[in-house]
Amino acid sequence: MTASDGVLVDPHELAALLAGEGGDRVRVLDVRWKLGGPPGHPLYLEGHIPGARYVDLDTELARHGDKAEGRHPVPVIDDLQSAARSWGIDDGDTVVVYDDLSNLSSARAWWLLKSAGLTDVRLLDGALRAWVDAGFALESGEPQPAEPGGVTLEYGALPWLDIDAAADLGQNGVLLDARAPERFRGEVEPIDPRAGHIPGARNAPATGNVGPDGRFLGPAELRARFEAVGAEADAPVGVYCGSGVTAAADAVALTIAGFEPRVFPGSWSAWSNTERPAATGA
Repeated sequence: MTASDGVLVDPHELAALLAGEGGDRVRVLDVRWKLGGPPGHPLYLEGHIPGARYVDLDTELARHGDKAEGRHPVPVIDDLQSAARSWGIDDGDTVVVYDDLSNLSSARAWWLLKSAGLTDVRLLDGALRAWVDAGFALESGEPQPAEPGGVTLEYGALPWLDIDAAADLGQNGVLLDARAPERFRGEVEPIDPRAGHIPGARNAPATGNVGPDGRFLGPAELRARFEAVGAEADAPVGVYCGSGVTAAADAVALTIAGFEPRVFPGSWSAWSNTERPAATGA
């Protein structure tokens, strides 16, 4: 693998995995989703990596909950396990996820499945664009249902932050906000009840983790980027965003860089629905 960290796979490596011995143990998930749309499923039907299964972020990688839980509460484990089995996943499978947004959306699937105990989950570096640019074909339409898998999932493999731990880390550690700078500073807030950020948080926009080609920066570049906002290799580093989606993209980049990130799933959408203080400015 060129992505020696085991987090990423490039298109040629994915094609080789699918074509090689054991290719039937590789599951590819299409996680196209954008805040405000358009819906991902019609795009999937127009063209996707052959054999990929569409995953609906809003309904399969999240659930409906109280406002204080945020816009994308994590699904209960039985629901996530049922969804993963419907995608054909068995224990020990290799799972590769992608989207069409430089993995800002598919990172949510990576983080959830890793959190739930799957050990070999990777992102297609450069996302769908990289697959097409490498000359590989797409298929269209809805595939036949997958043969149900038998994977067993249980949360706890990755550490999370609850709202109290996020508040504490903002004051006594390093808490990163993965949103765009203008949202972090509180200049705009297009969707959540209040503008601003968790007091003490530092801004590390997830869009800065990738280059112009949509591929993740190298480990050294990512490490320097996070160290510049205070992250230290031997200290806890937390991360949040608007609703727990792009926070996962920062978590991916932090992992590549050698850190052990902790995601606050409720993120700003949960925080802003409480009476906790909001900070503004840089």
